Amino acid sequence: MTTLRAFTCDDLFRFNNINNNNLLLNRAPQYGIPFYLQYLAHWPEYFVVAEAPGGELMGYIVVVVLSRGAAALMLCVSAVMGKAEGSVAREEWHGHVTALSVAPEFRRLGLAAKLMELLEEISEKKGGFFVDLFVRVSNQVAVNMYKQLGYSVYRTVLEYYSASNGEPDEDAYDMRKALSRDTEKKSIIPLPHPVRPEDIE
Repeated sequence: MTTLRAFTCDDLFRFNNINNNNLLLNRAPQYGIPFYLQYLAHWPEYFVVAEAPGGELMGYIVVVVLSRGAAALMLCVSAVMGKAEGSVAREEWHGHVTALSVAPEFRRLGLAAKLMELLEEISEKKGGFFVDLFVRVSNQVAVNMYKQLGYSVYRTVLEYYSASNGEPDEDAYDMRKALSRDTEKKSIIPLPHPVRPEDIE
């Protein structure tokens, strides 16, 4: 049985099985200890960890709500990282998934779907019109998983991911799922042409 409890500073040294994993579903960036400490100091009530029965961390989820005075939160569970952003007036207020990962030993248990569901619920409560995420075009495992969860490709973002070792930059899909506030599903009507990173608000 998974246990939810308050995150402690010691947990920063316990989730290497997730952060050092090269097979992250969304190839999440690795953040330094100061990043996590900043959020723990500002919003400790939203910083929770999920432990497996043996005491190992299953991962973490970070949901950050930032924009025009909105609250921010960070919740640790299995590795999804997100925020709320955009304009309400233009019907662009939405939840954004920054990263999603589940430790290898806890995959195939439905944790990724549960984490995405949690982020969608938070975005609904915050009045979002949709949830979006960026995923590498080449990461078909993640693309297919997101499609199974109801996401569709809204647009292609050219050279979104910077390459290393002299390889070319990689394109990303901006995938979206409409929430109940978007009754006409306008937020998920695909764009007919790709965009560049600098064109994204």
